[in-house]
Order: sequence, then C-alpha cells, then structure tokens
Amino acid sequence: QVQLVESGGGLVQAGGSLRLTCAASERTFSIYHMAWFRQAPGAEREFVAAITWSGVATTYTDSVKGRFTISRDNAKNTLYLQMNSLKPEDTAVYYCTATRDRYGSTTYLSYDYWGQGTQVTVSS
Repeated sequence: QVQLVESGGGLVQAGGSLRLTCAASERTFSIYHMAWFRQAPGAEREFVAAITWSGVATTYTDSVKGRFTISRDNAKNTLYLQMNSLKPEDTAVYYCTATRDRYGSTTYLSYDYWGQGTQVTVSS
C-alpha cells in the first residue's frame, strides 16, 4: 500500500508559478510510474502529466506542454509538478497517483493509488 500526500497548492495570479509536491510513504516508490491528474468543479478528472519509474520519460496533456514540468526524486520518495505561466483554466484540485504498469495512461482507472489532492486556484 502506497500512501501519497500532496502539498504546494494555493492561490496565485495568472502568469504566476506554483510547485506541487507529492510525498510517498513507501521505499518502493521507485518502482511506480507516477502521474498528476486534476479535477475542476463539475468536470471529470483529467490527466495532466506522467513520468516513468526511472524518470527518463515524461508525457503531458497538450494544454500544459511547455508550461508544466513533472519530475521525481526517488531517493526522497517524492514527485513534483512545476507549474509556470498559470492560467485561470488551470484552477482545479490536483492529485498525484501511482501505477505499476500503465505509464502514461490518461484514464484514472489505470492507477492504483491516489493522494487526497491539493487545491490550485489561479485568479485572472
């Protein structure tokens, strides 16, 4: 069982930056492919970015390419999402999630473990 705890959300003006952090409870963190999803009020949970267990490969949804960067530090059991040039449409609860074998899947059903989420609000 992997426990995931997100932090780093908050209120920021459009054009600003935030860095989300996801701390994992297990040393086995390094065997999981990781991802970030987000969910806005009244909307479905949406894939944002993913990274392989080794950190060698990453993938992003089109709307965040060039603005967001996913990374990980396996020595610290930690996943990151650096968000730059934030837009009001990025406002959502952001979740980190883990999967053993579904790297890059854009459907939330592919993932095994979820954090509780952290709110990101971007004002115009």
